Amino acid sequence: MAVATQMFSGNMKKALSGLRRINLEGLRWRVFDAKGQVLGRLASQVATVIQGKDKPTYTPYREDGDMCIVLNAKDICVTGRKLTNKFYRWHTGYVGHLKERSLKDQMVKDPTEVIRKAVLRMLPRNKLRDDRDRKLRIFTGGEHPFGDRPLEPYEMPPRQVREMRPRARRALIRAQKKAEQSRMTASPMSSNKEDNRA
Repeated sequence: MAVATQMFSGNMKKALSGLRRINLEGLRWRVFDAKGQVLGRLASQVATVIQGKDKPTYTPYREDGDMCIVLNAKDICVTGRKLTNKFYRWHTGYVGHLKERSLKDQMVKDPTEVIRKAVLRMLPRNKLRDDRDRKLRIFTGGEHPFGDRPLEPYEMPPRQVREMRPRARRALIRAQKKAEQSRMTASPMSSNKEDNRA
């Protein structure tokens, strides 16, 4: 994975906000590439790194997590029908003003917020949550303003794909055999017609 070192053209104020509140000494800067990744699987890995659970020195009451930079947020994937069936809901405070937005509309409006919500909802609801939120930096494209930092690309663990269920596997084998038999019966018929013409 190539780390972006070109000039950052996004909102610099938003990208650097809250960095002064974080003690950056001794922190590792981990870079996640969201291109083609499944939303929940990426979010769980980011949440683990932000909490510091991947370190042997992890303690639940101390903030030991690393800085996480997520790139290419616009290219995140979801499984199933979540793009149209998943909704983000919030209330404005006025009577009857329950607002909702589908995942598809949210991806068009601001794809970084989709990943931020997924990660934050995986973190424990305690006093460390705001500090952990500040350590998460998400960018829509592949460029970011932290090229001068010692960046480490994060390798996502390989996805364990479950084998097909036995009934589905048998149905697939039956369908393949049926297609093969129909091909075999169609090919002798065509050769017989050619022989009859000659």
